[in-house]
Amino acid sequence: QVQLIESGGRLVLPGGSLRLSCAASGGTFSDLAMGWFRQAPGRGREFIATIDHYGRRTYYADSAKGRFTISRDNTKNTVYLQMNSLKPEDTAVYYCAGGGVVTTSPDGMDFWGTGTLVTVSL
Repeated sequence: QVQLIESGGRLVLPGGSLRLSCAASGGTFSDLAMGWFRQAPGRGREFIATIDHYGRRTYYADSAKGRFTISRDNTKNTVYLQMNSLKPEDTAVYYCAGGGVVTTSPDGMDFWGTGTLVTVSL
């Protein structure tokens, strides 16, 4: 069973940057396409970014394009989300997820972390 653990969430000022990490264990990391999703209070889970098994293809939500970058290091079993130019509306719990195929849908992911809170505020 794959386990995913996110880290890096914290309070950050608007315009600031943050890098989230997600460490995987219990499986073969390169068997998984990985993604980042987020959920703000009172809202559904929202797709942010996804990356294929070897980091060759990435896809982003419109809200993330130009500001966020997803990457992975298969030697460290870790996927990252670099977030720049953060806005208050980016405040949410951020989840990493993994699945067998590249997808932007939460329903297509098989494994989930427990989330890390990002708060963008003065």
